[in-house]
Amino acid sequence: MTVSYTLKVAEARFGGFSRLLLRWRGSIYKLLYKEFLLFVALYAALSITYRLLLSQAQRHVYAQVARYCNRSADLIPLSFVLGFYVTLVVNRWWSQYTSIPLPDQLMCVISASVHGTDQRGRLLRRTLMRYANLASVLVLRSVSTRVLKRFPSLGHVADAGFMSQEEKKKFESLKSDFNKYWVPCVWFTNLAAQARRDGRIRDDIALCLLLEELNKYRAKCSMLFHYDWISIPLVYTQVVTIAVYSFFALSLVGRQFVESDTEANKPQEPLEPHQEPAPALGDPDMYVPLTTLLQFFFYAGWLKVAEQIINPFGEDDDDFETNQLIDRNLQVSLLAVDDMYQNLPPAEKDPYWDEAQPLPPYTLATAADSLRPSFLGSTFNLRMSDDQEQTWQVEASPTPARPPAQTPLLSRFLGAGAPSPAISLRNLGRGVRGTPRTPYPVRFRVEEGGDAESSGRIEEEAAESAEEGLEP
Repeated sequence: MTVSYTLKVAEARFGGFSRLLLRWRGSIYKLLYKEFLLFVALYAALSITYRLLLSQAQRHVYAQVARYCNRSADLIPLSFVLGFYVTLVVNRWWSQYTSIPLPDQLMCVISASVHGTDQRGRLLRRTLMRYANLASVLVLRSVSTRVLKRFPSLGHVADAGFMSQEEKKKFESLKSDFNKYWVPCVWFTNLAAQARRDGRIRDDIALCLLLEELNKYRAKCSMLFHYDWISIPLVYTQVVTIAVYSFFALSLVGRQFVESDTEANKPQEPLEPHQEPAPALGDPDMYVPLTTLLQFFFYAGWLKVAEQIINPFGEDDDDFETNQLIDRNLQVSLLAVDDMYQNLPPAEKDPYWDEAQPLPPYTLATAADSLRPSFLGSTFNLRMSDDQEQTWQVEASPTPARPPAQTPLLSRFLGAGAPSPAISLRNLGRGVRGTPRTPYPVRFRVEEGGDAESSGRIEEEAAESAEEGLEP
């Protein structure tokens, strides 16, 4: 059964996720405890062998092997390989969930398109909806072990009411080497065409809409079947599995505590009475390798997550509840096309009929939300400049095309006078909507040794522009 903890994490608070660590069903502890105990037992066996059963020469050889295994384990790109694989599996898992066919859209179109309050109209709507549910049962029966255990044969499907005995005979009489989950969809189209000929479906547009919804429903059934057929390439799954197992096989030996060569070969100096030996420098002798066990818990747990959700139609704790989906779809769809057909409540005026700005009431627990101002945009409260000139509206007039400006120094080499600047000085003295403004004095400084003729021309043009701006 699916483990849901959504309500437990509705609010982000201190230690929110830590409360979920004590759960057993659906937890990583339940998935990983056997492998974890095996790793701890093997590590303890090697540690005892090194400490108690090996001679000094054998310890020296074992220390060399341990250092080699530790270096070799670091060469395996485990984080990259495992992380990419789990990401691929999680995306595939969610895509499979969105491919589960739900009859909600189809049942609304059937209820609105297939008319008739008599026995014939009711029979048409229920039969069309039953064919759609039969297609989903057949495809789920071929991909989900839970559904197959519930309906091990077509006789069980017929006894459950998804198909009649006559329909079962016709279904079995169709000889095909492939999955025949699509047969009820063909029955659906033929029955819909017959309802159009009989006038139960009043126009071709309604028939087209009905068949489009059926095709969407059938496409999800097909996609679900293909997800079960086309798996993630086996070679990638094998690479990830070998990488994880080889990494921890090397860690079993390489993460053991071993004496360094300097400590093993160092001669023991005579100690004076009541003198304690100096402590040896190096890593402490950790009888329980906490970091290695945590690393095993993370990486092996990551692999177990991929192992659980790569096929969500099994019987794990977090696999999809396919049997409950079948029950829900059948009940809801038949209710929508039968009991709810033309069964409408009377149309009445809503409580806010005469109110221009309706405001639903709040409870005391949510009254503070009503005092919160509505969001009007991130720039709504932006403080603008107090300068009134910055808010004047001006017309942007295109400037006449001019040759590119040249500096006096550059004009010497080109042999021509420097033209006027590219900016237009004619609009410099104009205000809002063409109203005259007080011209700002424009002064040009002639650099020493510059072109005096060019600078004089610029000053004359600035004076002419200023006079034009002052004319009424």
